[in-house]
Amino acid sequence: MSRYAVQIANGTTTDEEGTIGYDRPLRTFFLQAFPDPETDECALWLCAFIEERPTLESIIEAARARGYEVRGLTREMMLAMLKEAGPPHPPSLVNDSA
Repeated sequence: MSRYAVQIANGTTTDEEGTIGYDRPLRTFFLQAFPDPETDECALWLCAFIEERPTLESIIEAARARGYEVRGLTREMMLAMLKEAGPPHPPSLVNDSA
């Protein structure tokens, strides 16, 4: 599973420590931001199900549809996630990327 720190903005509110990545066992990109300080539950949590967002574009579009913008996503981050998402892998409950 890859994880990268990005900035997530929603109007005038910004989370400087948002997370974007690719979950190989679930074959989906994910995005998390705005954790509650007491519960650690994120106000923005996209993709927890198998193949929910199979492309990087689809996770960015899903965030925008909810009023969020992803900032700070570098070319290197995108290439690494796209490489990891490359060939399809069967679903797995075990993290075999280690």
